[in-house]
Amino acid sequence: MDRILFGDNQFFAVNHLSDEKARAQAIQFRTNEAIIRVLDIAIDLGVKTFMCTTHDRIAGICEHIRDNSDKYKGFKIYPCMPYAHKYANAVTELGILGALKEYLPGNIFSTMAKGGMAYARKDFIAMMELLIDAEMKMFKGINTPVIFIQNVLTDMILGLGMKDIFKAYHSYIIKKYNAEPGYITMNMPMLLNVLEEVGIKNPIICSSINKIGFRMSGGISSYEKIIAEGRFRPIAMQVLAAGAIRPEQAFDYVCKQKNIESILFGSSSKEHIKSSIEMIHKFS
Repeated sequence: MDRILFGDNQFFAVNHLSDEKARAQAIQFRTNEAIIRVLDIAIDLGVKTFMCTTHDRIAGICEHIRDNSDKYKGFKIYPCMPYAHKYANAVTELGILGALKEYLPGNIFSTMAKGGMAYARKDFIAMMELLIDAEMKMFKGINTPVIFIQNVLTDMILGLGMKDIFKAYHSYIIKKYNAEPGYITMNMPMLLNVLEEVGIKNPIICSSINKIGFRMSGGISSYEKIIAEGRFRPIAMQVLAAGAIRPEQAFDYVCKQKNIESILFGSSSKEHIKSSIEMIHKFS
């Protein structure tokens, strides 16, 4: 994985500390062209990987990348699924089976036959495979070497104790998409233990890692100890703690955790993207 990953929170009005900033970002990025402009700035500054949700608007970004393949040669996307709001809205509007009909891929009759059986038997693994395929349709023809489960689902599976889902997901991503499975979580210590229990060694885990413990279930000392042990491939997200930490202090702290493989950040301006990249290189 690249040292620096560029995220998408700013494009879809996600700000964990300020609703006002979130509204301003929603206005700023109301068009795909606005998102593409910032992506191009990041690429010009050396970013090679975009880590993003499967928000419906990402399909338009992927289409632009496919249409301009020479320009984006070597550019990678790490999809993060599911985009929970999309499914929640679909279930509210269409019901559970209606939502499945909306998003299941392939031949509608054969797919729904499998999906209907899975739903009736509560076969979550079969349903998971169908929904992964549905989410991955927008990335056809794009290099997606790592595919993530979003924390909303990862941590729900953890809470329910459904360990076999992780093993099935891991195998399916490798077999079907020739990619590495990744996991986003707000409880890295617990997740790592569970993944190791089901035989998943040296997994890619993206979690909050920052000097004030923001969204770090288990505590800073636990995170630092496990990172130092080298049992997994860490991606640090929320390093700025949603703006609660000064960038210099934030990147200095994260870069001192020597086994962290990648650092994920998002920004909406050239100045902030440039300064973040420079600080990561400076402290690494």
